[in-house]
Amino acid sequence: MGRANGKDRKNTRRRVGVVSLLLLAGLAFSSPLAAQEPQGPLSLPPNPPADRLPPPAPAPPPQPAPPPRPAPRTQDVVHSSSPISHEPLSVPVDQIIREFAAHEAEFRLERDNFTYEQTFVVQTIDDEGQPDGEYRMTSDITFTPSGERYEKITYAPVPTLTRVSLSEQDLDGLRNIQPFVLTTEEVPKYNITYVGRQRVDELHTYVFDVAPKKIEKHQRYFQGRIWVDVRDLEIVKTDGKAVPDIVKGKYQNLFPRFETYRENIEGHYWFPTYTHADDVLHFRSGDVHIRMAVWWTNYKRFRVTVKLISPPQPHR
Repeated sequence: MGRANGKDRKNTRRRVGVVSLLLLAGLAFSSPLAAQEPQGPLSLPPNPPADRLPPPAPAPPPQPAPPPRPAPRTQDVVHSSSPISHEPLSVPVDQIIREFAAHEAEFRLERDNFTYEQTFVVQTIDDEGQPDGEYRMTSDITFTPSGERYEKITYAPVPTLTRVSLSEQDLDGLRNIQPFVLTTEEVPKYNITYVGRQRVDELHTYVFDVAPKKIEKHQRYFQGRIWVDVRDLEIVKTDGKAVPDIVKGKYQNLFPRFETYRENIEGHYWFPTYTHADDVLHFRSGDVHIRMAVWWTNYKRFRVTVKLISPPQPHR
């Protein structure tokens, strides 16, 4: 997301790292066959809390387009959690990390077999707490008859954002950071610190702090906290931000702190279903209050993962 004001508006656009067009998230998943309804103790109503997402900002004059389809609206959801327990574990922390990273790798492959609907909204908020600009898009992430993944945009009113703009890094955040997946391949890039155990709603979880070991040029990372379900050993909640913020001369690309929840799909897979952010980004030219939300809904299986199993070897 970028920002320009005063006489810099024509020459300088500062970029805000709010999540991004829905576009890239669509590229991150895939699938064909029966529909499965999300279920599980961390499931969220289909509508975002009113206090986190105010009514849409006033739209420009009507455009020759299909009738607008509103973003899903949510009832207020209150999540409960217990104090973090620091009791000794019965298994080594390194073993827990290895096992949940392997399950996360399996989950990443499995979600590529699903279609879903995605709605993305980002708003700038004025001093009265009301939206004064908005970007909104709803897409169906689906497949062609030949099995190619594609995104069909079903609702995209003209954006009214004037104080910020979306950046390429925002798009990457929507695909890779907000629905953060910590696989075996990604583990060596991070310092992963065990914090303790905690009950979140009805789930018992392991809690870890996660931060990149070093920042490689042109790479995006997650920094924050994750909650891993004790039984299924997959991430069920994420709280943190994309790093690093990018500042080069007059160019600023700042990223808000966000929270992502997953829901249980098909028994033990936990798919991201809701992300929200409500943060103030501190540009040199002034603060900008940002609210953002993403919904991933209507997950439906498109195809089945094929696993190759080696035949048993005869005993000698």
